Order: sequence, then C-alpha cells, then structure tokens
Amino acid sequence: MSTFETLALPNELLTSLNHMGFKDPTPIQGKAIPKALDGMDILGSAQTGTGKTGAFGIPLITKLLLCQDSRGIVITPTRELASQVATELKKMLGPKSKIKIAVLIGGDSMHKQLKQLQNNPRIVVGTPGRINDHLQRKKLKLCQTNYVVLDETDRMLDMGFSIQIDSILDHVKADRQTLLFSATLPRNIVNLAKRYMRDPIEISTSPTSSPAKNIKQETLKITEGEKYSKLVEQLDQRDGAIIVFVKTKHNADRMSDRLSKAGYETDTIHGDLRQSKRGRVINAFRQKKFRILVATDVAARGLDIPHIEHVINYDLPQCPEDYIHRIGRTARAGATGEAISFVTPSDGYLWKRIHRILNPDAKPQGEGNQRRSKGGFKGEKQFGYKGRRSDDSFGYKGRRSEEGSGYKGRRSDDSFGNNSRRSEEGSGYKGRRSDDSFGNNSRRSEEGSGYKGRRSDEQGKSPFAKKRRPAKKHGLDQNQAPKKRVVKHKSD
Repeated sequence: MSTFETLALPNELLTSLNHMGFKDPTPIQGKAIPKALDGMDILGSAQTGTGKTGAFGIPLITKLLLCQDSRGIVITPTRELASQVATELKKMLGPKSKIKIAVLIGGDSMHKQLKQLQNNPRIVVGTPGRINDHLQRKKLKLCQTNYVVLDETDRMLDMGFSIQIDSILDHVKADRQTLLFSATLPRNIVNLAKRYMRDPIEISTSPTSSPAKNIKQETLKITEGEKYSKLVEQLDQRDGAIIVFVKTKHNADRMSDRLSKAGYETDTIHGDLRQSKRGRVINAFRQKKFRILVATDVAARGLDIPHIEHVINYDLPQCPEDYIHRIGRTARAGATGEAISFVTPSDGYLWKRIHRILNPDAKPQGEGNQRRSKGGFKGEKQFGYKGRRSDDSFGYKGRRSEEGSGYKGRRSDDSFGNNSRRSEEGSGYKGRRSDDSFGNNSRRSEEGSGYKGRRSDEQGKSPFAKKRRPAKKHGLDQNQAPKKRVVKHKSD
C-alpha cells in the first residue's frame, strides 16, 4: 500500500484524510489497513507515535460507512488516550457525519456520558473501568458490536485491567473482528489473543523496544542535590515546548509551583486531577499557552502534541518500558526531538533495566567480580559484583561506599567493623553505632556498655548483666563488704 487512494475507501473518508494531512501511510498503517479491510484479526506491535490510531481507525470508519449495522468499540488504558482517539475518529468522520461517538472515561461526568449513550452511538471509546460501570448499570449494550480495538494492551494489563477486559469482551458479539495493538507482546498478551482472536495476523514494523530514530537521547549523571539546578539550566538552554516527567503526583505539583515562582510558564498533569481539569491543561498546552508541562507517567501514553520538542526525565520511570513511551511524546509524525534523562547514583539499577530494554543484545563485559556493563552510565568508572554502582570502589556484593567498603559493603564515613553498619568513629561486633566505643554485641552507650549493651550512664546495670562477685574485705569499708549468709538449721 503506497497511498490511501489505492484502497477502496469511501470518498468522505478520503476527503477527511486529506484535510487531516494524511498523505503517505506510515509502515504500521501500510501493513495493517489492507488486512483489516479484509476482515482479518490483527495482533500488531509498533513504536509509539507511528500512527496506530490511523491503522485501526481508518478500517473502523470504512466499516461503519459501508454497513449501517456495524458498531465498534475502542478500549484504551488512560483517559488521555481515549480522548485523543475519539478526537481523531471524529476528524476522520468529518463535521457532517451522523455517526455518534460516546467517550466513557473515569473522572468525567456520569450524567454527560449517559446522555451520550442515549444518542445511540455507533462508536464507543473508553477505559475498561468506566465501560464496565455502564455495562453493570445496563446503560451500555454491546451485543451488536462487531469491531473491537484493544489499544496499548500491555499497559492495560500492567494496570490490572485483565478482569474488566474479559467482562467487556463477553458482552460483544462472538462473530467480530478484533484488532489488538501493543508496544510489546509478552506471553500474557499472546494468551489473551488466543482466547479472543481468530487466527490473528501478527504485524510488527520495527523493534518496539527501541525509540524512534529521530529522537536524540542524552544522559546527564548528577547527584540528587544537583537535579533542580541542572533542570533550570536545561530549560534555559532549550527552546520550544518541554515535558518534564517526575515520579509522583506530589512532586509534580511542587515542581510546577517552584518553576512558576521562578518565572517559567508551566502547568501540571497527574492522576489526581479531575478529567475536566486535565482536559483544560492539555488543550492549553496544545494551544501553546504555556511552554513547560510537568507530568507523571499518566502523560507517557496518549498525549499527541506535535510541537513538543523536548522531554526531560527528571525522575526515571519505575517501569523500563515507560521510558520508550515518555520520550515518544516528542518527534511525533516524523518530526525530530530531544530527550534527556537525569541519572543519580541511586538510579543505577533502574538505568540498567532501561538499557536492557534499549539494547536487548548487549552483554556486560569485565573481569571477575569487577564487571563493566554497556548498560551502565556511558564511561562510568566501574561496576562491582552484580553490577552495583560505586563512585570509587566496591565491597562484597558491591553496595555503594564513599571511601571504602566492609563486609557486604555497607556504607561508612571512615571505616567498617566486621559485618558492620555505619559508625561515626569505630565499630564493634556487628557494628551498632556508638559515640565512643562498643561493648560485645553492643547497642549504643554513652561511656560503657553492659552485657548486650543496654544503656547505662556509668556502668551496665542491665537485668541481663552478670552478677557482681562478692567484694573482698581488704581495703574496703564494712558497708561495702557483702553481708554474711545466715544458715538456719532444722534445730532452730
């Protein structure tokens, strides 16, 4: 398939595609659309931002225009992705189309969604949880639905939506066409395809574990205390729209407030915002009313804003696959973009997992217990046993140390004792902390320790302490001498 004109598409759809700027099909569209138009089930995988919405949307609109009895449902993991898909489908239908679309997502008005369902929509787009809510209320009927799309299926299963997906598909016609798209195809997705798809054709356009080639990636190795100052430097050096990804909702709000007070045009988006608020923020960002969007991973998928030029991973994602989706928010539809990731010493394990996703064939190199991994920081000094990072050296099992490492490499500022935890000056057995010294197996003491180191101010007076031996009379007052033991005889 070289152009859309070579397909038997309805004229109104071709007109809409021309208005949308669809000229040449992307690789996933070129492979998936002809098979979908033939009524085949498709198990598709492709990089994010490669036109998957068009790959399932164009066959869906074609089917609805050619057959008045056809109905479709598109299930997505997030509200943003559902809203974006619905917007794209409305554009494909054109402004004069009589086909209605219902958007069923959490955080949105239930009354508004019930009103949409009363209009007899032929397309339903939504998230699994809210779709199930309407099914349980018996306000949504899918018995006539014969076209099903599962978009970003790997993400939906990661979010625990497998039960809801099973419930939804049980309400859909058995004689249906199913298109499943996912960034990766692990075993659980393959098993899902076996249960609900009929001899699906597997389509893959490129390795889905690698980002688009037109994204320039950069890694900045810094300490935790340097992160904010380095972020400000990057914001000042870069032009155009920027997304800053952070780990938590609280961090997103705090970062947005901090940048706003510093004079930057910014706003935030995360899961705690109501859907109406999230929609306003995204629309304002799309209309270039502010330049910097601070977001959690809720914006890692489904956010299609062409003018985003930079992605900054202030915090690395906890799920390695989300790295690909994060940086995929830039370089959309063939454009170029840049992505920079802040990597601190505590991020070594996360970065190693991300590198494994980016370079599945790479193997660590090194001698003995001192491994050097291609997946680590570029040009990093050394990796210890099992590749934990250190700045200077590693102890056994390579936990991080500043100057040196003891057994099992727990951190110390100066030195370690046997099996030691951190100490200020020295360590005793098993290295519990003391200010001056340690007793056997001791906990903290001020001057000295009793047995097992219960605290005393001068001497151990612990109930576990050993009994004192009787004092000798030599050189002692009578008050200090032990009392004589009185032995009573039976005759007494």
